[in-house]
Amino acid sequence: MSEANKEYKRPDTAPARHRGPGPGGGPGMMMPAEKAKDFKGTLRRLIRYLRPRQIQLIFVFIMAIASTVFSIFSPKVMGKATTKLFEGAYGRLTGVEGATIDFGYINNILLILVGLYLFSALFSYVQQYIMAGVAQKVVYDMREEINVKLERLPLKYFDSRTHGEILSRATNDVDNISTTLQQSLTQLITSIVTIIGVIIMMLTISPWLTLITVVTLPLSFIVILGISKRSQSYFISQQKSLGQLNGHVEEMYTGHRIIKAFGREKQSLGDFNGINDKLYDSGWRAQFMSGMIMPLMMFIGNLGYVLVCVVGGIFVTRKVIEVGDIQAFIQYSRQFTMPITQTANIANIIQSTVASAERVFELLDEEEEVPEVATTLVNQQAGVEEGAVEFRHVKFGYKEDAILIEDMNIEVQPGQTIAIVGPTGAGKTTLINLLMRFYEISGGEIMIDGVDITKMPRSELRSKFGMVLQDTWLFNGTIRDNIAYGREGSTEGDVVRAAKAAHADHFIRTLPMGYDTVLNEEASNISQGQKQLLTIARAILADPSILILDEATSSVDTRTEVQIQKAMNTLMKGRTSFVIAHRLSTIRDADLILVMNQGSVIEKGTHVELLEKGGFYADLYNSQFSEEDLPQVG
Repeated sequence: MSEANKEYKRPDTAPARHRGPGPGGGPGMMMPAEKAKDFKGTLRRLIRYLRPRQIQLIFVFIMAIASTVFSIFSPKVMGKATTKLFEGAYGRLTGVEGATIDFGYINNILLILVGLYLFSALFSYVQQYIMAGVAQKVVYDMREEINVKLERLPLKYFDSRTHGEILSRATNDVDNISTTLQQSLTQLITSIVTIIGVIIMMLTISPWLTLITVVTLPLSFIVILGISKRSQSYFISQQKSLGQLNGHVEEMYTGHRIIKAFGREKQSLGDFNGINDKLYDSGWRAQFMSGMIMPLMMFIGNLGYVLVCVVGGIFVTRKVIEVGDIQAFIQYSRQFTMPITQTANIANIIQSTVASAERVFELLDEEEEVPEVATTLVNQQAGVEEGAVEFRHVKFGYKEDAILIEDMNIEVQPGQTIAIVGPTGAGKTTLINLLMRFYEISGGEIMIDGVDITKMPRSELRSKFGMVLQDTWLFNGTIRDNIAYGREGSTEGDVVRAAKAAHADHFIRTLPMGYDTVLNEEASNISQGQKQLLTIARAILADPSILILDEATSSVDTRTEVQIQKAMNTLMKGRTSFVIAHRLSTIRDADLILVMNQGSVIEKGTHVELLEKGGFYADLYNSQFSEEDLPQVG
């Protein structure tokens, strides 16, 4: 079974994101961000997606600056109201003649403040509104590119990767980019503008107090870096244990019947408890270390506030600054530390985002299928009956230095049944993949109806084929929709006729909702045999000239096997059929049997001819009917 056919596994870890505020509303610790291999190159490529929206981004930048500037001016204005209130109250307390509190002036200040806050909120709203549109448009374009790319990728790409890995790039990584563009980018602009603006406003109040505030920053950085280094190892351990726990739970849930059947519940619980204990230990340590940052930052910040208050009080007594300026400066110093921490966090998020973008770009840069031919050729050459297939000196290898098929020559007449047999890994499925052009041949030609398959569009080529595989594929929808999937524009009558031909109509009508019965996600509300009958009905409706049949009766009871065999006989009538055979007793009547081993056709002929040769096929056939398998008599 190829990797592409395995069930989806959720990735062990999600992209690193900012955990958000820590205790007390302060800055929290960050998850360690995955780093990109080529940060600058990937960032430049990501920026190209933003270039068509330069005008909106410039507007966002202006709105972010305006919103931040209005909020920065607020403490300064509020300081004037505090000064006026203090002067009036102090004058009355000290008995200054005519000293009063100028409430009119204070009311005007309050109105100005309300206006500043309203304008700041309005600009912030407009900024977020525009940026949301830009971010969603960028990821919309990116998702479209990914979808188109996935349709153009060859089958070998999906065979070499799990569904989880591909889905993670197409969903998780794109969502990570979307979140960063919509939130972190505007936060970064706001934080940088706030830092610059606050420094300017603090300098206008007092350069000395600004120096005191700035001097405490190195101490804060030393604390953050020291805790980050110790906590990151715990966060990494936490993510690893979380991935193991998720994988264990998913595995145990999907296989719970087997676990119960073999009485392995205690072992499963023991494994779970072991992983859970590791997750608890690493999670506790990570959260404890990240929780330490806030008290230490508050302690350092309070030291700064004390110095500002003491030095500021001295300046007030000496008439260097006013009382309101001290209040404004304390507000500015509080505004100053938060954007610095946010900028550090956002830098970490951008690292993670660029790593996500790099994974998306790796997908977009994958080698595509050989381009389609420019024009559609005629379906078949004149005089060639539909369903003729010929392999002419076909050469193929998954890698150039590892050739699997050296020189394959096969000629199939229309309407013939061709059985392909051989041990596991012999190349049976590879032969079918080459026929349907899921893989490109390295040399030679494959002709269908007299036309080289590389000279016809893939859609036209594959429309000639119908498939009934051992692993049934039905989607979440009604039985009618699943059968009608075989041919676009099918009518109700077409669906019913196909179901009757496949001997599926009777069991469908016994269901409570008949053809309107909705199949669940895994189609587990009908039996395996019934699933096969539906896939045969779908193939009958498609009315292909060539059939590919992977023995579909290996996992059903004898009665259902008879029904399926009847349905398959109806389906195969008058059509060229390639049958991948597992039980050799089912292909005795095949017109031609191809015996494959290690990628080559080593024998070919009818069942009788191959048995008479006494070669590889005869050994393979007799091994399935050895004396050990026969009932003992006497």
